[in-house]
Amino acid sequence: MPQLTRTLSKSQHAIELEERYGAHNYHPLPVVLDSGKGVFVWDIEGKRYYDFLSAYSAVNQGHCHPRLVKVIQEQAERMTLTSRAFYNSVLGEYEKTVCELFGYDKMLPMNTGAEAVETAIKMARKWGYEKKGIPTGAGQR
Repeated sequence: MPQLTRTLSKSQHAIELEERYGAHNYHPLPVVLDSGKGVFVWDIEGKRYYDFLSAYSAVNQGHCHPRLVKVIQEQAERMTLTSRAFYNSVLGEYEKTVCELFGYDKMLPMNTGAEAVETAIKMARKWGYEKKGIPTGAGQR
């Protein structure tokens, strides 16, 4: 009996790999993105799209802006990341710039939304303790 073989497009192949080996917390559109420049992204087949999602606003600056690519590369060549367990040679200047630009007293940059939510909860608790006089630990089991 002859065996059937099917030819998959690059997109179908990539989708099948993700379906087979990836955990499923999203139901993505059947578009396999491969590259981006400015406001555009291209799929693996070469079709161009406007990037109206911008990675849910994480890429508001667009894709692969030459100036941003340059400074990211320069920083990665110098140091990829520092733990907040240490001070950083540029963090204070960044914090100062943001505070002055937006009129903040202080700011705390975050890596993820989960860290931002955790910090917001801590700030709300502190505000409740200090401004509303809620006893420390009230409401905890």
